[in-house]
Amino acid sequence: MSVHYRACHLCEAICGLELTVEAGHVTTIKGDKADVLSRGHICPKGVALKDLHEDPDRLRTPVKRVGDRFVEIGWGEAVSTVATRLAETAKAHGQDAVALYFGNPNVHSSGLLTHGGGLGRAIKTRSVYSATSVDQLPAQLMALWMYGHQNFLPIPDIDHTDLFMVFGGNPMASNGSLMTVPDFPGRLHALKARGGRMVVVDPRRTETAKVADAHHFIRPGTDALVLLAMVNVLFAEGLAKPGRLADFTDGIEAVRDAVAPFTPERAAAQSGLDADIIRALAREVAQAPRAAVYGRMGVSTQAFGTLCQWAIQLLNLLTGNLDREGGTLLAHPAIEAGMAPRGAGGFGRWHSRIRNLPEFSGNLPVAALAEEILTPGQGQVRALLTIAGNPVSSTPNGRQLDAALDDLDFVACVDFYVNETTRHADIILPPASPLERGHYDLAFYNLAVRNVARWSEPLFDKPEGARHDWEILTALATEYARAMGNEPPNLLPSETMIDFGLRTGPYELDLETLKASPHGVDLGPLRPSFPERLVTNNGRITAAPAGCLADLARLAAAKPEAGLVLIGRRHVRSNNSWMHNSTRLVKGPNRQRLQMHPADMEERQIRDGARVAVSSRIGTVEIEVEASGDVMPGVVCLPHGWGQSTRDGIQMSVANASGGVSFNDLSDENRLDVASGNAVLNGVPVEVRALAV
Repeated sequence: MSVHYRACHLCEAICGLELTVEAGHVTTIKGDKADVLSRGHICPKGVALKDLHEDPDRLRTPVKRVGDRFVEIGWGEAVSTVATRLAETAKAHGQDAVALYFGNPNVHSSGLLTHGGGLGRAIKTRSVYSATSVDQLPAQLMALWMYGHQNFLPIPDIDHTDLFMVFGGNPMASNGSLMTVPDFPGRLHALKARGGRMVVVDPRRTETAKVADAHHFIRPGTDALVLLAMVNVLFAEGLAKPGRLADFTDGIEAVRDAVAPFTPERAAAQSGLDADIIRALAREVAQAPRAAVYGRMGVSTQAFGTLCQWAIQLLNLLTGNLDREGGTLLAHPAIEAGMAPRGAGGFGRWHSRIRNLPEFSGNLPVAALAEEILTPGQGQVRALLTIAGNPVSSTPNGRQLDAALDDLDFVACVDFYVNETTRHADIILPPASPLERGHYDLAFYNLAVRNVARWSEPLFDKPEGARHDWEILTALATEYARAMGNEPPNLLPSETMIDFGLRTGPYELDLETLKASPHGVDLGPLRPSFPERLVTNNGRITAAPAGCLADLARLAAAKPEAGLVLIGRRHVRSNNSWMHNSTRLVKGPNRQRLQMHPADMEERQIRDGARVAVSSRIGTVEIEVEASGDVMPGVVCLPHGWGQSTRDGIQMSVANASGGVSFNDLSDENRLDVASGNAVLNGVPVEVRALAV
C-alpha cells in the first residue's frame, strides 16, 4: 500500500487529495488536511477520480472510423493521418479552412496549457474557437479594457472581507469560478463568525442563496440595469469614494455621466427588484468596512454580460475596495506566464466571415462555428481538430453543430471518450489518464484566494504505448509543420517548461522544491499590486472603456422578454459535459428535471412530475418538470451538460447513456452579448407545455 498526495483537476477549486493505492488500484480518496489551500475539503467529484481512471469506456489507444464503428490503430498512423489531412485542407483551401476548438478541460491540464499555443502557432489558422465564448469572455474582456491584461481578474478576498455580494454565482456548487476557493462553506462560516455578511442576487434560490444572509430575486438578463443603477446611487448619494485609486484612474467623471440615466426606478421596472432594495445594496457595498462584489456565469452569459462585468468592477473601484485587502485583488502566482505582458490578449483584430463577430485573444465566438462550416465561400471551415472539448453539447444550438460536423471533410479529436462531438471524428487520439501524468495548475493559481503553489506527481506510470496530452500536441505540431514544408516548432517537455516558469518567477522556486512539498507551498495572502502591475497604454485604470460606453445605448433600448425565460443550473456532482461517466456521481435523486414556479405551472395546467415540452426558437426538448419555489415566477431552470443519449449515430460510452436533455438544444446561437460576442445562455425565451399522458 502507498499513500499519494495531489490536487484534484476536475474543477477550479483544485482541492488537495490523499489517495491510497494498493496492487495498482486506487482504494481510498479523501481530502488532504495538510493542503495549504483546501485544508482537507473535498467534494464528490474528487472521489470519482478513481472511476474516471478505471472507466472501461475510456479510450486508451488511437482509433479511426471504419464505416459506422471505430477500430484501434497505432500512434504513427494516427498522428500522420491527422497531420496530413489537415495540411491537405490548408493547402487546398487556405489555412483558415482548418479550425481548432479548445474545450474547458484544457485549463485543467498543465500539458495542454504548455503546448496548446505551440500547436496553434504551427497550424496558423484564424479559425480558432474555445469554451471562453460560452463562459467568462466578458470578464476577461473587461480585465483587458480596464487593466490592460485579459488575465488581470481581481479575486474576492473572501478570507478577509466583511461583505461578499454575489450576482449570478453559486460557489456552494462550483467551489468558486474565476475565484478558486476550496472549502467555500468553511470560508463563509469564518466570514460570518467575524460579523460579515453574504448577499446574493439571483433568479434562483441557489445553494449559495440558501445560506446567504439575504437573497433577492432578479429577472434574468436585467442584471446590468441593476448593477449600473447601484453605480448611479454611489454618485447620486456621494458614496463614490475610490480613495487612492483615484490617483491612477481615468474616466470617473465619464462614468458618472454615462450612468446618470440608469436609475434604480428604471432598473426596478424590468428587474423585479424594488428600487429601495437597489439603493440599499449600493449603500451596503459603500458602507461596509471591506466589501467584494462578485459576478459569475449568470451575469456573463447574458445579453449584456460585458456591461455587467464592467459595473461590478466599477462598484469595487468606486468604493475603494479594488486592490485592497478584504476587497478584490490580483493573485501573485509562482508562474507568471499567464500574467506576462506578452499574454495580455487583444480584441477585434479580425472578425468571423459570416456575421463579422470579433475575435478575443485569438479566438472567435464559438456560436459562429456551425455557420462557418455550413456557408460556402473563401475561408469556409472544412476540417476541425478539437482538443479536450465537446462543442456539440456545450455550445449554442448543439443540434445545428451536430449536423454541421457531418459536412466537414475531416474531423480529428484529442479526447479519451466517444461523445456527441468525437463520434464525428475520423481519428480520435486519447491521452493518458490524468492520474498517469504530473500536474501544475497554471490557470487556477492566477485565480486563487490565496497565493500557493503545488505539484502533483503521477500516481501510476504511463502504460507502454500511451502518450501524454502534451506529447500528442507536440507530435501533431511537428508533423503538420513538416507536411506544410515549415520548420517544426521546438517544444520542450511540459515539466521542463513548468520548472523554467518556477525558476524565473517571483518566489525563487523550482520543480524539485515543489516535489519535496507534497501538500503545496504557501506563498501568502492576496496583496495590493496597483498601479505597478497595470499594463494599459498609459499605466492607469480605464474606468470608462469606449466599448462599454457604446453599448449603453443598446441597453437603454432593450425591452424585457415576455413570457418564460430559461436559465441553467450547476450541481456540485457535475462539471459541464464531462462528469457523467461515474455512477457514484450520477446516482441518487433525478437531477434532470426542469424547475418551474408553481404559479406558472398552474397557469399552464401542468402538474408536478409531469412530462413537458420546452421550446425555444431553435428546438424542443422533453423533460420531467418539478414544482419549485426556488425559481422566481416567469423563470424555468434546466441543468446544463446533459443530453448524451439524445444523439443518433455511433454508440456513446455506456456511462454517457445517463441521458437527459441538452440545454444547448434550446440555447440560440443568434443571441449574443454584442459587445463581446459571448453566448447568451441565461434569459433564453421559451414556452413550456404539458405533454399528453
